Amino acid sequence: MPTRPPQEGWDLHCHTVFSDGTRTPREMVQEAKSLGLHGVAIADHDTTAGWEEAGQASHDLHLPLMRGTEITAQDGNVSVHMLAYLYDPRNRHICDLFEKTRRSRVERTKKMVALLAKDYPISWQSVLEQTKEGSRTTIGRPHIADALVAAGVYANRNEAFADAVSTHSKYYIPTPSPSTSEVVRAVEGAGGVSVIAHAADPSRNRVLLSNEQIARLADEGLDGLEVWHRGNPEDQRARLLALAQRYHLLVTGGSDWHGAGKPNALGENLTDDATVAEIVRRGAIPLCR
Repeated sequence: MPTRPPQEGWDLHCHTVFSDGTRTPREMVQEAKSLGLHGVAIADHDTTAGWEEAGQASHDLHLPLMRGTEITAQDGNVSVHMLAYLYDPRNRHICDLFEKTRRSRVERTKKMVALLAKDYPISWQSVLEQTKEGSRTTIGRPHIADALVAAGVYANRNEAFADAVSTHSKYYIPTPSPSTSEVVRAVEGAGGVSVIAHAADPSRNRVLLSNEQIARLADEGLDGLEVWHRGNPEDQRARLLALAQRYHLLVTGGSDWHGAGKPNALGENLTDDATVAEIVRRGAIPLCR
């Protein structure tokens, strides 16, 4: 098992305007091709809305595309994001799971905006104006941040996330989410491949997933861990690699690219071709080409 991130391969963690990214799926594919990546994955939050546009861009620009989604989940007191790849988007269980989570996201975001409006020049309408694809956009904290930037409160998203939109802010409300076990079952039931995103990023959680929690998920059918991510410190990468080896989990990498929404650069962390081939072998749907 490699102990260093691949220098070439695929970026398997990218977001577009269909969730909290700032670029379209076509722009994502264009940039990935210009960088010489072997392929790219779309992984918007709790939605497949960008898949069609991304697939068409893949075909037009001759760059392979992996279709995926980043799913918000909970494991005890740890908020967990899970990447689901190459699953059947028509599967009823996973469609219902996304719909429920998206409704919960909207209600939670409305409540946060109501709290923020007491102290800042922000409204639900000003947040909606930040969504690039209307009702097809998975709405969340980044859109609140963008509304605060538009109102002149902060210079950029990062400033907002460091302050009023932070998980440590008095305005923060967690997103009601399915359990990690439910997500693993749903993805497996839809024929897909599940990977824990930024699996040991201390900036996201004061408490990280324990070895025991990861072991339990592996036993329940988890496929992999995103080790190569800027949020995972070196000591945690070593821990994750050891767990991946022990429990025969795939090791992936991704930039968590959001266009201008984050400093993360497309292609800054990659997944090797052999791992991509194994994800394809396990998945229910093929790559787009």
